[in-house]
Amino acid sequence: MRWEVVIWAALAVTLFAAEALAPGAFMLWMGFAAAAVFLTVWAFEGMTVLLQVILFVVLSFVSIQIYRTWFRKRGRQSEQPLLNRRAEQLVGRVVVLEQAIADGIGRAKIDDAFWVVAGPDLPSGIRVRVVAVDGMTLKVQQV
Repeated sequence: MRWEVVIWAALAVTLFAAEALAPGAFMLWMGFAAAAVFLTVWAFEGMTVLLQVILFVVLSFVSIQIYRTWFRKRGRQSEQPLLNRRAEQLVGRVVVLEQAIADGIGRAKIDDAFWVVAGPDLPSGIRVRVVAVDGMTLKVQQV
């Protein structure tokens, strides 16, 4: 067996193993590229090492682009789309201002946490509804 055929086969297996150890779908597609180069080198004798490397780089780029455009954008629909978006889960909730809103900024206690709120100037103790989220700041309106 020719040494370049063995090296490409070993590289493909190594990339697949790396994907299994640290999943992220990146090494998988490079492994597919290495496997394609392995099959090409095995089938066509006399390819230069430079041509093999160029083929691997091009196939890696193409396979990763295929993954990014076709497979990655087809995200799975979740039953709880706001699961890791704690602030967005609070939209629509009515809370009491802990600290008055002055110059557009105040504070409200929601469950066990204090949140920065933004909205029209209001005194503390007023009930407000969370209408939007801007980063970690809750936009509120008086109820």
